[in-house]
Amino acid sequence: MKKVIIHLFLIIIFIVIYLLQAIFFTNFTIAGVMPNIFVILVLYIGLYMGGSMGTIYGIIYGIFIDLWIGRNIGITSVCLAAIGILGGAFDKNFSKDSRMTILLVGAICTVIYEVASYILQYLVLGMNIEILVFVRKLLIELIYNILIIIIIYPIIKNTGYEVENVIKGDKILTRYF
Repeated sequence: MKKVIIHLFLIIIFIVIYLLQAIFFTNFTIAGVMPNIFVILVLYIGLYMGGSMGTIYGIIYGIFIDLWIGRNIGITSVCLAAIGILGGAFDKNFSKDSRMTILLVGAICTVIYEVASYILQYLVLGMNIEILVFVRKLLIELIYNILIIIIIYPIIKNTGYEVENVIKGDKILTRYF
């Protein structure tokens, strides 16, 4: 029952984040750049629920984002799925207790998402390559995402361990034989 509630909660969080992106953050852009909270959400899922769940949610969220925004379907899905996989890999290799580790992982995932998205848009849509514009957008979005992670880190940490216990179960070895 708790797993179902967690999955429903993640769907509701996705809708809330989409509405925040579409309504709130459009008024608070810097040089026309908004934060990408979806990267943080899929990273959270990958870190605390595992890489496979991060990948599944990344694909589903990406399809819905592409449908609602009206872009080619698939680019956002591939990029968010990659972030879910990375979240699962970072789960096994890094401590989630350190704020600096989470900030570093969030920054790395933001850069990977944007670079992959830019490359895929170039390959699929034939966009022009404008490196300086891309780097400026990437730096602004990186700062935005880092600020958001700093603000919501206590929520990420507290809810993350609860979700991890429910989804993955306690991995404590109670017997030695």
